[in-house]
Amino acid sequence: MTDPEGPKSVRTGVFDSIIDGVADLLQSASDWLRQEAGDIVRERIVLPLQRLGLTLASASAAGCLAALGLAFIAVAAFLFLAQWLTYPGALLAVGGVLVVASVVFTIVKMRWIQK
Repeated sequence: MTDPEGPKSVRTGVFDSIIDGVADLLQSASDWLRQEAGDIVRERIVLPLQRLGLTLASASAAGCLAALGLAFIAVAAFLFLAQWLTYPGALLAVGGVLVVASVVFTIVKMRWIQK
């Protein structure tokens, strides 16, 4: 039993199967590279950016709450000191403490940055 079209059709079938195999191999390699590139981008870029965003958001919220708390403390200190030092004296005392605290914070920050 021979092939009715001869050896040419057998050769074409072998070449077709080889070409299909190579195409499947290239498609598998392409899919693998896409998956690996996606994993690398997710690991090296997306996750650190998410962590940075969460850190910045929580630091901003903490800073806003600390500023609001300090404002309430300053108002309470002002009202408490106003009974003893009058209103101008209380304003001077509370403002002076806040200015000195900001200067100390700035000096500590500058020394920490220089290290």
